[in-house]
Amino acid sequence: MNAPAQRPVIIETREVSKWYEGSAGRQRIVVLDQIDLAVREGEILALLGPSGSGKTTLLRTVAGLVEPSGGEVLYHGKPLRGVNPGVSIVFQSFALFPWLSVLENVMLGLEAQGMARKEAREKAVSAIDMIGLDGFEDAFPRELSGGMKQRVGFARALVMEPEVLCMDEPFSGLDVLTAENLRGEMLDLWLERKIPTKSVFLVTHSIEEAVLMADRVVILWHNPGRIAQVMDVTLSHPRDRKSPAFHKIVDGIYTVLTRPAELQSQGRMRPLALRRFQKLPHARVGALTGLVELLHDRGGKEDIYELETDLGLEADDLLPLTEAASTLGLATIREGDIALTDLGLRYIDGDILERKEVFCEAVAANVVLVNQVLQALRSSRRQSMDEEFFLELLENHFTREEAERQMETAIDWGRHAELFAYDEEAGELFLEKPEAGQEAVEGEETGE
Repeated sequence: MNAPAQRPVIIETREVSKWYEGSAGRQRIVVLDQIDLAVREGEILALLGPSGSGKTTLLRTVAGLVEPSGGEVLYHGKPLRGVNPGVSIVFQSFALFPWLSVLENVMLGLEAQGMARKEAREKAVSAIDMIGLDGFEDAFPRELSGGMKQRVGFARALVMEPEVLCMDEPFSGLDVLTAENLRGEMLDLWLERKIPTKSVFLVTHSIEEAVLMADRVVILWHNPGRIAQVMDVTLSHPRDRKSPAFHKIVDGIYTVLTRPAELQSQGRMRPLALRRFQKLPHARVGALTGLVELLHDRGGKEDIYELETDLGLEADDLLPLTEAASTLGLATIREGDIALTDLGLRYIDGDILERKEVFCEAVAANVVLVNQVLQALRSSRRQSMDEEFFLELLENHFTREEAERQMETAIDWGRHAELFAYDEEAGELFLEKPEAGQEAVEGEETGE
């Protein structure tokens, strides 16, 4: 077989960027930033990155479902216009039509292309047999388990005989054992050349899944999504999770994914006063405290991959916690390891009130959004503000959904630090203890 660099290119992205223009004069929100990527024949290419890094957007761009704002997508060397004819997609959410049987769901794409019903039926039955659902042709989605529904999704994609099979986190909605079984079966079909596709483009949030399946792993950073590194995985199949070689690759990916937090830990990012905005990791205080306590129990330092393995967490669950610990100055990250700082040790050694004091110190020194909220509340005549005011400001930099997540994290951290309070029903933030002069203002307004 040809070496990876010599294999024919099926799809290529050249300086592909995707952004959304802000409304009412707001600045554009950049999701992808100048992505150069080649999907080659005879390989599984895994796209890996934290939530919000644009993985799904890039997959949909390759498939022709999303038009790039800048750059271009090439299919066999020619600019792609509209939907990519050589791609089929397996979605995370199954996306089956509940009123159609398994057979009808699989036949749907073929009939939409104008294929005669008899021929479409024969091809669909063959695909259903191949993915292990023989005997369920006439069943409806409500009769199927999650794993069986996803098998239908695979059959529906493979029956189209795509050159590139795009998979958008296809195993993440399944329980661990079902996902492991289906992942192994699909990999066997690929390795034994029992499926017609020439390449697989896998979007995943699981580092282990990427290393288990892929020949190349493309690692994205977020805000905006950009390629941090491309790693070749030359291990032979079947791959042993417990082998030193496997562990080395996974650890290397963690090192790349945690690099932004590492730079922050080393003081190589702009100081707080010079940052226009920052993206907060979505980590609750309780879970963050649990991580710090665990690190303390393990001597104050641990390999992040070891933490994932021992805790049974995916990277998407663990990395926000490690990034939050770094953002707050409770820990440092270096070469895939996380270690408690002196501030982190002070936090874990304190009682409840002392921990709150340390957390307040950490938030005040490191979190832009919480400081902006606090400054606005102090400037307000009533020392209270509507949450929507801050959400509109955040929408200058993030999508509405992400702005809401950012605000949720800021409120959680700010309340725990007792910097401000929040009335969820009214959607209002306020200072619990009016600051100097505020009592007089309120007295004047009430005539007291």
